Amino acid sequence: MYLSLGNLLRNPQVGLLFIDFSRPKRLRVNGIASIDEADPLLAEYPEAQLVVRVRARDVLPNCSRYVHRMELVERSRFVPHADLPTPVPDWKRREWSHDVLPEGDPAREESTLAD
Repeated sequence: MYLSLGNLLRNPQVGLLFIDFSRPKRLRVNGIASIDEADPLLAEYPEAQLVVRVRARDVLPNCSRYVHRMELVERSRFVPHADLPTPVPDWKRREWSHDVLPEGDPAREESTLAD
């Protein structure tokens, strides 16, 4: 959710856990995050509003003992595609989220039309 980016502005230290469910493996990355609304990588991702980069400090293997095997059946309809409109998720329609939605967010525009 967009709310998490405010946390990065206060404390940019992050811990990321990457899980490969098809070959049970996990990798832990600790580092410092930065947010860039004009990052050149932005053009590579349809509908992206900014890029979060992490400068890795530690890259560590993580025990995969309890990782269950799973396979991708289908991608979520909420993953943006260049040739398809992305649906607005229900959480963005809830009143508590309206004041944190960025300018230009389709859900913000949708709630303005509903008022």
